[in-house]
Amino acid sequence: MSDSGFSLRTATGDDAEFLADMLVAAVNWDPARQQVSREQVLGDRQTAHYVEGWPRAGDLGAVAVDTGEQPIGAVWLRLFSADDPGYGFVAADVPELSLGVVPQWRGRGVGRALLTEMARQAGASGFTRMCLSVERANRARGLYADEGFTTVESGPDSDTMIKIISRQ
Repeated sequence: MSDSGFSLRTATGDDAEFLADMLVAAVNWDPARQQVSREQVLGDRQTAHYVEGWPRAGDLGAVAVDTGEQPIGAVWLRLFSADDPGYGFVAADVPELSLGVVPQWRGRGVGRALLTEMARQAGASGFTRMCLSVERANRARGLYADEGFTTVESGPDSDTMIKIISRQ
């Protein structure tokens, strides 16, 4: 446990429900917007496939936990195919990153620590890039840019970003 009040551990199959919670949190990043229910998020194939069957072969992930070992955030990587792409799909060999932090822990270094850990895991697993999609208005976009993600494609409201990672 660091002085920050949280620590990281590898995500396991037991974390599937929490990853789904974090997917819902990521979808609902803007408290000023009407919130999308868990049932809606997981009932939509385009978003549900980020967590369906967690973990699949090749999935990587980490969970942040507080001093009481309660999960407070998660990050995970998953490969998608051109036939079933994610929102930030770049190529079949570039895993897409998903990240969520419970609201009361946002802005306290949890997301940055999770991103650093995910880059480490990805590099150790032989990946040289990872990608994501983020709405431009989401303040997490600045975090991704600070952590080395660059925009490779832009839509009306969101960007697809890639980070080049070094193999460990």
